[in-house]
Amino acid sequence: MGAGGPPSGGGTPPARASETPPTATPTHRTHGTHGTHRTPLHPAAWWLWSLSLGIAATRTTNPLLLTLLIATSAYVVAARRPNTPWARSYSSFVRLALAVLLIRLTFAVTLGSPLPGTHTLVTLPEVPLPDWAQGIRLGGRVTAETLTFAFYDGLKLATLLICVGAANALASPTRLLKSLPGALYEMGVAVVVALTFAPNLIADVQRLRAARRLRGRPDSGLRGLLQVGLPVLEGALERSVALAAAMDARGYGRTADVPPGIRRTTNALTLGGLLGVCAGTYGLLTAEGGTYGIPVLLAGVTAALAGLRLGGRRTPRTRYRPDPWGARAWLVTASGAAVAAALALASVRDPAALHPGVIPLTAPTLPLYPAAAILLGLLPAFVTPPPEEPS
Repeated sequence: MGAGGPPSGGGTPPARASETPPTATPTHRTHGTHGTHRTPLHPAAWWLWSLSLGIAATRTTNPLLLTLLIATSAYVVAARRPNTPWARSYSSFVRLALAVLLIRLTFAVTLGSPLPGTHTLVTLPEVPLPDWAQGIRLGGRVTAETLTFAFYDGLKLATLLICVGAANALASPTRLLKSLPGALYEMGVAVVVALTFAPNLIADVQRLRAARRLRGRPDSGLRGLLQVGLPVLEGALERSVALAAAMDARGYGRTADVPPGIRRTTNALTLGGLLGVCAGTYGLLTAEGGTYGIPVLLAGVTAALAGLRLGGRRTPRTRYRPDPWGARAWLVTASGAAVAAALALASVRDPAALHPGVIPLTAPTLPLYPAAAILLGLLPAFVTPPPEEPS
C-alpha cells in the first residue's frame, strides 16, 4: 500500500470536527460534612439560655408551668443535640431530677410536715423520739396537702436540674473552655478534666467487666470489684500523668508580669462582683428582695466582668479559630432572658397564679401570659443550625 493511502489495521480514526472532548460537569456539595461549613452556636449562648430557663423555674411552683419549661428544654435538646458522647448526659440529668423528686416525696411521707392538713391519705406508725429531737416526726399522719407541697417543691428543683442538663447536652465542654476569659482558664481546665474523668472511669469499668465475662471470670462481688478496681485505678493514674505532661508541654500555668496596682484592682473588682452576684441572686430568689435584686445583680456582674478582663492580662494566650458571637447567639440568649424576665414579672403581679395554694387544696391553673412567654424558649430550635451528621 502506498504511503499516501488511508491507514490500515487498527489505527485510530481521526476525530470529526463536530466532536468535542467531554467536559467535566461541576458538582455542588450541598449537604453533609463536606459541604458548606455551618458555624456552630457559641457554647456560652446555650448556657445563658439554659440558666435563664432555670431562673424562670425558681420563680414559680405551678406544676403546669414547670412541666412546660421541662418540655421546652427537652424539645430544643432533641432538635439540636449533637451526636457526641458528652451530649448523652441529658438522660442522666433527667434521672437525677426524678430521683430528687422521689427523695423529696419520701422525706415528706416519713418525716412529716408542719403544714396543717385535713385530707388524710394514710396514717403510718409513729416512732417516738427523745426530747432533744423536738420538731422531728417519724411516721404519723400523711395528708394530701403535705404531699402536694412536697411535689411542688421537688418539681421546681427537678426542673432546675433538667435545665442545667440541657446546657451540658448542647454546649461542647472543649469549645466552652476555649471561650473562657484568660483569668478563668486554669479553673476551666480543672473543671473540664473533672467532668471528663467520670465518663472515662465508667467506660473503663464497663470494658473490664465485659472482658472478664468473656473469659468466664466473676465480675461482681467483692473479689470481682477488687480485680476490676485495680486496673481502673492504674489506668486513671496513667491518664493523669499523661495529661500533666501534655499540659506542661503546652505551657499551662505560666503567668505574665502585671503591676501590683492592677493586681489589687483585679482582686477588688472580682471579689466585690462575686459578692454582688450572690446578694443579687438572693434578692431575686426571695420575695422581699425583688426591688434591689436586679440592680445589685447587674452591678455585681459588671464588676466581676471588669475584674476578669483585667485578670486576663496575667495569663496571655491565643485562641485558634475562636467561636464567633453572632446574631443567632444574641437571639438564643434573648429568648431565655425573655422567659426569665416574664416569669419574674408575673410572680410579682400575679403571685397566686404562679404559686398555687395548698391550704386550702386547689387545682393549679395555667396562666396564659406566663405560658406564652415560656414558649419563647423554643426559639433556639428554629434559629440555630442543625447538628452535623457524623461522616
